[in-house]
Amino acid sequence: MTTPALATSGLTKRFRGGQLAVADLDLSVPAGSVFGFLGPNGSGKTTTIRMLLGLVMPTRGSWEILGAPMPGGASQVLRRVGSLIEGPAFHPYLSGWANLERLDAADSLANPRTSRQRIGGALERVGLAAAARKRYRAYSLGMRQRLALAATLLQPRELLLLDEPTNGLDPQGTREVRALVRSLAEEGATVFLSSHLLSEIEQLCSHVGVMRGGRLVAEGTLAELGAGAEPRLRVETPEPRRAAAVLERLGLQSASAGGQAAEATLDGVAPEKVTVALVEAGVPVRGLIVERPSLEETYVALTGEGFDVDQ
Repeated sequence: MTTPALATSGLTKRFRGGQLAVADLDLSVPAGSVFGFLGPNGSGKTTTIRMLLGLVMPTRGSWEILGAPMPGGASQVLRRVGSLIEGPAFHPYLSGWANLERLDAADSLANPRTSRQRIGGALERVGLAAAARKRYRAYSLGMRQRLALAATLLQPRELLLLDEPTNGLDPQGTREVRALVRSLAEEGATVFLSSHLLSEIEQLCSHVGVMRGGRLVAEGTLAELGAGAEPRLRVETPEPRRAAAVLERLGLQSASAGGQAAEATLDGVAPEKVTVALVEAGVPVRGLIVERPSLEETYVALTGEGFDVDQ
């Protein structure tokens, strides 16, 4: 089996005040995937990323990045990792280009002979080439977010950890960042993308981990998460109360009637059996629909909270 790009075992962080931010996190991110780390604000996503990068030490547990045990392998591994965590911080009086020059000069592994080429390429990829000489303090929030992304691209990266990368971006900027993430994945990088935006996860990610209250409540491909949800049956009829009574007698859960329809969770009962029972009971049926819960409904059920579905 291919070694995961990122793996954790029992990773836990409890702060001094007693707050349990992350509890017993067992995570496996396949190499080459775009992994969506999804959950409501405050669910432990950012704390997890900070632990992975060694910015916050866990209370207990272990983790590996690109096959190397951490934090012992940090000096060898982190040079192959790019990251964007929370709000980007740059010198406000310097231009975007000058800020990247300083970051590049501080990297002992960066070749100074290729600095201009790499900086120009990074700014081009995030759509900031035209604003490269503008001072950072004049940048909008979205432009600052893009500059932070450019900083992660100054060197080739095998793994990118991105915490809310589209935060503050307008719709066009959001689309550009999504295209950038796709291109990085196509080039072979693994992208670990933290977000609370359901649409972002659906459009970009092949795999998902869902956090709730500091705990991982689900992990797998998007298809696997959807497959775990029980479908619902909707019966369109002028006699919804009688139809709901039939559904209850068949053992279907959460049967309800309203308007011109009755609904219930199938709970393993074959729709064909329901159709026969309705006809035998003399309930007129205009339509019978099996609806599998959307990804949004699945996530809400897992976390107990709503999600932003778009920007």
